[in-house]
Amino acid sequence: MTKFKDYLAEQLKDPELKAEYDNLDAEFTIVQALIDARKTSGFTQKELAERTGIAQADISKLENGNANPSIKTLQRLAKGLGMRLKIEFLPIDKTAA
Repeated sequence: MTKFKDYLAEQLKDPELKAEYDNLDAEFTIVQALIDARKTSGFTQKELAERTGIAQADISKLENGNANPSIKTLQRLAKGLGMRLKIEFLPIDKTAA
């Protein structure tokens, strides 16, 4: 894993690549939060699909970052997991450059 982190750090020295990478941060965060919540709840994708009425293939696409869910879809997923959806606006860390 260290080799990948070293490679990524080297690649992120390119300002254009870093800007694109940073632009995807919110999407990565949502995807990881969904995966973590599903696993913490002990559900498979199939079980979550049954609870929410969202096709398992669509849940897979979301978890693989191949779909952009609406807030309504995220709310359905959260409810199916016995959770609630919370979206925040946070200040930009101007020291992280």
